[in-house]
Amino acid sequence: MYLERKLHYEMLRDEMKCPFCKEDRDKVIDSRSSDGGRVIRRRRQCLVCRRRFTTYEKIGEGFKLYVVKKDNSRVPYDRDKIVAGLQKACYKRSVSAEQIQRIADKAEESIFRNFDKEVSSAFVGESVMKQLRRVDKVAYIRFASVYRDFRDAGELLEEVSKAITEAEPVVRPTLFD
Repeated sequence: MYLERKLHYEMLRDEMKCPFCKEDRDKVIDSRSSDGGRVIRRRRQCLVCRRRFTTYEKIGEGFKLYVVKKDNSRVPYDRDKIVAGLQKACYKRSVSAEQIQRIADKAEESIFRNFDKEVSSAFVGESVMKQLRRVDKVAYIRFASVYRDFRDAGELLEEVSKAITEAEPVVRPTLFD
């Protein structure tokens, strides 16, 4: 993994020239992770003209994460599948498109924080359900009914009763969200 990152970095290095003087001598002033850890934002200062600029480094296709399904088959991780599942679960519910994207962001952040090559479909589903449960319990039940593949109505009712008895979260404004 280190070698792949180093090679990818060297390829990017050729593209990271000062946009003002076109020199490739700079220093990194600040680095931050964004987009669920898939993008690194770097604030740089050119050592020649002293001007500052920002670069965004994405993890290349060589760093794909694979999802291991219940039948042990492996498929490339696809955020669009998570969003599509959330949209189906939230159909005719008061969950905005921004909330759906935020749920996907938080679930994805958890996935990429814990796994780098393979992740089980169970972890992906549980991560999404954890976030969705906080936003809309009906949509959560819809998602869980498809994801968990309940064997009978009793299992579904058990999950519904857990969701009903769980205390509603207190919504507090966050400073950085």
